[in-house]
Amino acid sequence: MDSEITQLGLLDDEELTLDDAALALASVDHPDVDLDPYHAIIDDIVARLAEVGADAPDGATRAAALSRVLADEFDFIGDRETYDDPDNADLMRVIDRRRGLPVSLSILYVAVARRIGWTADALDVPGHVLVLIGDDARPVVIDPFRGGVVVEAPDLARLVASMSREDAPAVRHIATMPNRVILSRLLLNQASRAEANGKGRRALTLYERITTVAPDDDHAWWQRARLELTDGDIAAARRSLAAMLEISRDPAVRTKVIETLNDLPNTI
Repeated sequence: MDSEITQLGLLDDEELTLDDAALALASVDHPDVDLDPYHAIIDDIVARLAEVGADAPDGATRAAALSRVLADEFDFIGDRETYDDPDNADLMRVIDRRRGLPVSLSILYVAVARRIGWTADALDVPGHVLVLIGDDARPVVIDPFRGGVVVEAPDLARLVASMSREDAPAVRHIATMPNRVILSRLLLNQASRAEANGKGRRALTLYERITTVAPDDDHAWWQRARLELTDGDIAAARRSLAAMLEISRDPAVRTKVIETLNDLPNTI
């Protein structure tokens, strides 16, 4: 595992800088590509946002500035035509193509807003990621995938309702996402698409990265163990399941892990 990726897993959440971390994760797959031009583009976006948003006092005007700079001037928008393309969850390729998934575009929006001192957070919406701008009494929710358009409360309620399963509990609270969770979500998009395309080894590699960057992510440990078993590596799967026991306090999860461990054949 790349040493920079390992370092990300050792940092406190507030020490993680989203754009730097996402570029570091992408660079593992592009080891011969210089990251400096990508950092330079982000610096250009930040400089332009600082100019456009110099007199933006509240969430509404800041949201408008973000949309103007990122969507209108730099042309970042959601990739509707090839949504499942793995490049949409690789920040280097997102910057190259100016197209991405909700989570990768949200990383850009949140990162550049924070770099000029604005309060910005990614919102975990079922099946989607939005961005919350502003720390005043009336923060604004925007959708980077749709060019930074404002999402009003009724629209947000409809979005949540449309993505909720009938057999799942109703979603009553939409939470902001810690930095580490956003990075995990970015990698999870790549992993799930890799497996769906029959690339199990690639998916396993990505789950290994998730557990390195976010060692408390018990879902990633479970998926990693599952793929390790598929690969016939019982010893590795046992280690991953043991890691789950170390971090999870959910009785149901712990019972499932213990039962799985007990069912594994002994290895010498």
